[in-house]
Amino acid sequence: SLVSSLRYGVFLVARLEDVELRPLGVKDVRVKMLAAPINPSDINMIQGTYAILPDLPAVGGNEGVAQVVEVGHQVKSLKIGDWVIQRDPGLGTWRTEAVLAEDHVISLLNDIPLLSAATVGVNPCTALRMLSDFEDLQPGDSVIQNAANSGVGQAVIQIAAAKGINTINVVRDRPEFPHLSDRLKGIGATYVIKEEALRRPDIEDLFKTCPKPKLALNGVGGKSATELLRHLQTGGSMVTYGGMSKQPVTIPVSALIFKDVKVRGFWITQWKKDHSHDARAFRSMVDELCSLIRQGKLTAPACTEVGLQDYRKALDTAMQPFTSAKQILIM
Repeated sequence: SLVSSLRYGVFLVARLEDVELRPLGVKDVRVKMLAAPINPSDINMIQGTYAILPDLPAVGGNEGVAQVVEVGHQVKSLKIGDWVIQRDPGLGTWRTEAVLAEDHVISLLNDIPLLSAATVGVNPCTALRMLSDFEDLQPGDSVIQNAANSGVGQAVIQIAAAKGINTINVVRDRPEFPHLSDRLKGIGATYVIKEEALRRPDIEDLFKTCPKPKLALNGVGGKSATELLRHLQTGGSMVTYGGMSKQPVTIPVSALIFKDVKVRGFWITQWKKDHSHDARAFRSMVDELCSLIRQGKLTAPACTEVGLQDYRKALDTAMQPFTSAKQILIM
């Protein structure tokens, strides 16, 4: 297991060690982890800056896909060989094996790609909920988002495209911008523009062919979020789900008074808590996403597969700016 034992500023203190599994209970399953991504929230959790923090030492990782290898004799919903993902964060997925309660996991059919299964439980869920729960979006409507190259951003592009919704995708300027733009358009992006383009008057030309967005999705904060707000329709919503710039969201008074914009937040962990009494809610969301995956309408983000023993390299890469591929630990 990849264990975090200390939190110290921005330094990650993690090491690989053998951890004894607890005995299998009557309603437990023993699983073999297959693949687990390194998400920004995982790094924040090790740094001690996330909203939920496990007691230390703790196994890192909040997402991944595993295969059931043993079941307790009162387990009803799972059998040996099933693929499962975790319902909740904090279970620790950067490990080779785990013993988990039956009701802490949910089964997946293993007819989808491994990397899609490993990454379906956080970012695509966040994307689907934000596209569904804040504005009544219809085919032909528009959504604007920053961090369009992130895991959430790529899922937003694809889910919106499957629903006939236009996406205006904002990314930071970089040397390989033309390549990135082509890649995002290849998965369904309507427009891909640089941050600076949002501040130029000619951005209004875009809205001659595309309606002003009803929904803005903010994963950055700071000036980038303020620019998204400026282009919202009257009465539209900006939903913040991340703050990669570490800058506060500043809302112009005029946007509130004259455009009556709504400023909201979203955290998939809270959504799961709020719907924990209704097992069908998470099940139906995962089923909808897996259906899109089977149809070829939702693919995993660009990924780099790294063996668990090379975790230091994977963590270092995951923390670099302009990282274009998600690091996936393969067990």
